[in-house]
Amino acid sequence: MAVTNNSYSTVREQEEALASIGISAVGDVVTSSQAAGSLLKAGENVLMGGGPGVREAIESSGAIVVGESDSETSVSTHDIDTVVVGYHSTFDYKGLTRLSAAVRNGARLIATNDDATYPTPKGLIPGGGSILAAVATASGVTPTIAGKPHEAMANLVRTVSGVEDLSSAWMIGDRSSTDGLFARRVGCRFAHVMSGVVRESRPEDGASIVADDLARAVEHILRSPQ
Repeated sequence: MAVTNNSYSTVREQEEALASIGISAVGDVVTSSQAAGSLLKAGENVLMGGGPGVREAIESSGAIVVGESDSETSVSTHDIDTVVVGYHSTFDYKGLTRLSAAVRNGARLIATNDDATYPTPKGLIPGGGSILAAVATASGVTPTIAGKPHEAMANLVRTVSGVEDLSSAWMIGDRSSTDGLFARRVGCRFAHVMSGVVRESRPEDGASIVADDLARAVEHILRSPQ
């Protein structure tokens, strides 16, 4: 199962990306957008600041997207039940104003994740957590965060996998602050790979395995006692 804080892309896009590198994951991708969607109620009005993956998750929950941060909406901010925030490169001051106004007028603030940065082939760029920080500060509220390492994602993984006890499972990831903490939350073991964002591992990170890359992590796991 691929458990990702990538909220921008749709589930199908992420399945196709994995298929392009030889990993079949149809039906096995769980996203932070889906975790955010699991916190919504059917029929509620949602103002979103995010990508196609966020819209997909909101609509799948039965909630209604009444506007986006980068476009005008005819719905009063007083009539918005929830604001959902994820990564989107079109975020600007007008978007910040729309999103925070809705929250100040009573809407809940839900974030797909609070990752401050997002990795790209050209290096790190500001992530959904950086956008969230601006919205939360302007709104004066504490947001509910859905993705790794938070409870909504943990509940979603248990639901999708159909497994409540994950003690025999492994979480492989490159961020101890998300993947490592998520492993602790769901009660599984953590394999920390050094080929991603965080390239050092500390004892307090709680990794059972530290490996140079995904392939070596899998080799270690297959050799480890179950």
